[in-house]
Amino acid sequence: MTHGKPLIAGNWKMNLTIGESVQLVHTIAEGMSRNVGVEALVAPPFTHLSEVNQALKGKPILLGAQDIYWEPSGAYTGEVSASMVKEVGCTHVILGHSERRCDFGETDDTVNLKVQAAMTEGLIPIVCIGETLDEREQDRAFEVIRSQLDGSLKKFREENEIPSNLILAYEPVWAIGTGKTASPEQAQEIHRYIRQWLQENFGDAPGLAIRILYGGSVKGDNAKELLSQPDINGALVGGASLEAESFLSIIRYDEK
Repeated sequence: MTHGKPLIAGNWKMNLTIGESVQLVHTIAEGMSRNVGVEALVAPPFTHLSEVNQALKGKPILLGAQDIYWEPSGAYTGEVSASMVKEVGCTHVILGHSERRCDFGETDDTVNLKVQAAMTEGLIPIVCIGETLDEREQDRAFEVIRSQLDGSLKKFREENEIPSNLILAYEPVWAIGTGKTASPEQAQEIHRYIRQWLQENFGDAPGLAIRILYGGSVKGDNAKELLSQPDINGALVGGASLEAESFLSIIRYDEK
């Protein structure tokens, strides 16, 4: 395997004040001082990005945005472009999160456009995919995952080439914010399927290099078992990333 360091990414969603955000990254960075085994990333709300970026100077934490629009500029009230989040210090952007798909009507086609916009601007996309509880109970999980991959990464498939620094995140919708977690075996089964899809479409080199994160009620007490699976290369963390100790317990999963 050639995935590099695991990535532990915190998606703060619509939470925290600017002051709380700045304090949180300071505390996380202090707790990471002895840890070099993983990469860490935080994705604050848009309004917090500039201040958090300043607080991260010299600290071992990457900065991501929670979304972008696919056009570079124009009459798109309320939207934010790739160049805008890059200008305030972002290196990564979360795209296609289930909350964007389910609550705001995002489709595989719009995710595909956003992925291309991010790559054009030099941002690294973290592309989210995952099935609902109904889809899993109907034994359609693999079908849904394949469809999301085919559509969300359509442009790369057309070009028969994908950047090896792109990141995927498998987040079963039924496990996000519910306290439910896919078992390590369930998560690995889907991650292995995603890995095989990558290799089938793009070959072994990028297929093995691309990191696939797991998201869905990841906490300190289940992180080690999940992240020990061979095709799980990190975690996309929601609620547990809003407090320093809980996020650090995931970052330090391999020390337990």
